[in-house]
Amino acid sequence: MATLIIEAGRTEKHYWRDLWRYRELFGFLAWRDILVRYKQTAVGVTWALLQPLLTMIVFTVIFGKLAGFPSGGVPYPILVFAAMLPWQFFANSLSGASGSIVGNASLISKVYFPRLIVPASAVVVSLVDFCINLGFLAVLMLWYQYVPTWRLVLLPLFTLAAFAAALGVGLWITALNVKYRDFKYVLPFIIQFGLYISPVGFSSHVVREKFGEVVFMLYSLNPMVGVIDGFRWAILSGDVQPYWPAFGVSLALVGIGLASGIWFFRKTERTFADII
Repeated sequence: MATLIIEAGRTEKHYWRDLWRYRELFGFLAWRDILVRYKQTAVGVTWALLQPLLTMIVFTVIFGKLAGFPSGGVPYPILVFAAMLPWQFFANSLSGASGSIVGNASLISKVYFPRLIVPASAVVVSLVDFCINLGFLAVLMLWYQYVPTWRLVLLPLFTLAAFAAALGVGLWITALNVKYRDFKYVLPFIIQFGLYISPVGFSSHVVREKFGEVVFMLYSLNPMVGVIDGFRWAILSGDVQPYWPAFGVSLALVGIGLASGIWFFRKTERTFADII
């Protein structure tokens, strides 16, 4: 039987140890959200695939057919869907994490546990959609008879980078949403805007070729640029290669975003129970 020890400053000294002690709660929250997400919907798992599929079709027509953007020797639908994997995971994670603390207000206000568990479990739920879309990408590559290279074995590393990017930004948004409830109305616009400024419907090389390396380095301050380029490099062959200096900057910002997100969340979480 677990023993609850009450002592001054315990939550600060043993916070990271408590994260492990409450791992069963983490699993319960994630599993509960998965059941709610898929069992209480009309289309169920189909919705996880339908949204990125329709986005892929629209982007293929607009950027691939009408604008004639280059694909680096890769079928354009595969180029787009390889980017939709991390982007959809990122977007779903932000949507799920943003209201996770407010949605568990009764639990937050009554029971002590590391609050970081709540948004982190919401991000994990988005991995289910990610796996579904990864399976569809495999089917799409079979359809086009497109064979990946050995770099595919590095995909878990870039999946971890996508997880870090989603969790870092998600922690910021979660903490802000507790204090400023109208933030949930701004989030859909942020996600939609981010979709168009990230290299989802086109290769990031288009930005570099049209605007030069300086602008591209600034463009890579968007952490999802490096994550998406990493996914494409791991999944696709051909001429799909990241611009390594900008790639490094983008991934470094993923780490900064995660560290600052944890810091800001830890700084504000002690007031959650009073605010909600």
